[in-house]
Amino acid sequence: MDSSGLDPAEMPLFERGVREFNAGLFFECHDTLEEVWRGTRGPARDFLQGLIQISVGFYHLDNRNLLGGGSQLEKGLRRLEAYGSEYLGLELARLRDEVKAWLERARAADRLECEVRDLPKLRFIP
Repeated sequence: MDSSGLDPAEMPLFERGVREFNAGLFFECHDTLEEVWRGTRGPARDFLQGLIQISVGFYHLDNRNLLGGGSQLEKGLRRLEAYGSEYLGLELARLRDEVKAWLERARAADRLECEVRDLPKLRFIP
């Protein structure tokens, strides 16, 4: 395990989960990140749980389940608050702001329409 909290062998799987999230493949992202999460201990485990919850939240929103989606986004945001502006190479401040905006939209709407390009993205810090 390195200082990031993930075993270096898990990084390719983590990166795959990021790509799936960014492509709007939220169900697949959930599965991929859960695979990494199962073998992780320490702070990275809770961080991954937050990303999984956000992915599940967008999966629910995509399936018109605004209440379930909003609930998962809220849970994921609470978990990510403890990780500052970056963790595991990901930029978090912007992600949290974008997810909060979608959470507000979900709470205020009876229906959401969007394109994948409009959804939050997981961004690695250069």
